[in-house]
Amino acid sequence: MRLISLMWVVLAGMSFSIGVLGIFLPLLPTTVFMLMAVYCASKGSPRFEAWIRSRHYVGPLLVTWEQERAIPRHAKLAAVSMIALSALITAWSLGPGWTRWGVIALLMLIAVWLATRPEPTVRE
Repeated sequence: MRLISLMWVVLAGMSFSIGVLGIFLPLLPTTVFMLMAVYCASKGSPRFEAWIRSRHYVGPLLVTWEQERAIPRHAKLAAVSMIALSALITAWSLGPGWTRWGVIALLMLIAVWLATRPEPTVRE
């Protein structure tokens, strides 16, 4: 395997791993890291890319995003809920000041962006 291909596969593996952690940890965005993993895998290992796409917990979300730039309602609800939880934890744990409010404002902007993405069209 060429060195460049190996580097793409390593980046894909790291992105995929962080994405999986993001399923369980509220501050890590799963979808972003999965999109990065698919992109990197497509550069280094089409077999790894196909494997990522075949995962039932992320494959359909990736396909929907790539085809329609849409996010299913259940994914939006989960993401916005985790962002709200993160904002509450930030408000509680950071001291007073602009840093706390800056982080909360950023989280809220991301939540609004996510909430306003279209939902996938129903295919029959």
